[in-house]
Amino acid sequence: MVKHFLMNLLLAFTWVALTGVLYYSNFLFGFAIGFFLLWLMNRNETDQRYFNRVPKIIGFVLYFIYEMVKANIQVAYDVVTPKFFMKPGIVRYPMEAKSDFEINMLSTMIALTPGTLVIDVSKDRKAIYIHAMYMKSREDFIEQIKERVERRLLEIIR
Repeated sequence: MVKHFLMNLLLAFTWVALTGVLYYSNFLFGFAIGFFLLWLMNRNETDQRYFNRVPKIIGFVLYFIYEMVKANIQVAYDVVTPKFFMKPGIVRYPMEAKSDFEINMLSTMIALTPGTLVIDVSKDRKAIYIHAMYMKSREDFIEQIKERVERRLLEIIR
């Protein structure tokens, strides 16, 4: 998988060198062309992890940016309006993440979203405690984190 990623980077930089235009958009276009060429060349290989993981990573990044913008707008609206819409709460969230890296990434993704903050990880490392500014229902909040963030993140990592 690392071999495919490094080859894809090499193809992207080659594209940038051939076109002579050093912009992010040109690099991303070269990366996409390199990804497609590598996929064509390696269609019959048994190890397809790289070609399955890259679209999931792109989808997760776009989803996370969307969620972050939405949360920023919600917090900013609450700050500038005279009435507070906050319903703060602390919830114990049972995790499926097992390794230190998975727990750290999940905690970071939750903490990066405005309105949420990871307070602590339980001693048995099976749950984290999250403070949320806008918690209408604990069950809905847990389901949202589990389905939207943790499941997608673990698909990428594992």
